[in-house]
Amino acid sequence: MQKYVCTVCGYVYDPGVGDPDADIPAGTAFEDLPDDWVCPECGVGKDMFEPEEE
Repeated sequence: MQKYVCTVCGYVYDPGVGDPDADIPAGTAFEDLPDDWVCPECGVGKDMFEPEEE
């Protein structure tokens, strides 16, 4: 699954891990995150993330 990087702080959302602190289970694709999900490191929205380069 595609990882996404926060363009503000560099946090990487890994769908294989999810975001346990926000009750997002492992296996949740970035596209399936709730619209109000924010970066756990800096608090910006999903629109500030880009696909990680392989």
